[in-house]
Amino acid sequence: MSYFIIFRAVSTRMVAGMWWFFTLIMISSYTANLAAFLTVERMDSPIESAEDLAKQTKIKYGALRGGSTAAFFRVTRIFSTYQRMWAFMESQRPSVFTSSNQEGVEQVVKGKGSYAFLMESTSIEYVIERNCELTQVGGMLDSKGYGIAMPPSKITIILVTEVR
Repeated sequence: MSYFIIFRAVSTRMVAGMWWFFTLIMISSYTANLAAFLTVERMDSPIESAEDLAKQTKIKYGALRGGSTAAFFRVTRIFSTYQRMWAFMESQRPSVFTSSNQEGVEQVVKGKGSYAFLMESTSIEYVIERNCELTQVGGMLDSKGYGIAMPPSKITIILVTEVR
């Protein structure tokens, strides 16, 4: 013996029809999103840190010629990774060193993944906010503070305090 419900009232039929239409739309959108999620190629960066950059030779990297970043790599004796990175940059001289940060950023964009430019975190944050093609990889390599030298006068202290 079979059993099925026959809706007699028009309002009940409309509610049932809307329910099945809603179910159809939800299943269709879930299936479409699942298919899109599974077929999209994920872009995984092979470089996640300075150590990853130092271990490979395919991607060239450099810094501002005579800048604080290049000086950091040149004088550091703390980590062998940074010494190895400086040796690599020296071996690629002069092509990896740039005369300005803008030139380094342009070299990264033109290189399409074959060049990485090392610069101070505040500068790179400024650049990546304005250029969606670029990304910052890894954390800071070194921490430096900035200070402002001022004459010891009460007026200057008041003015600086008011700016905050």
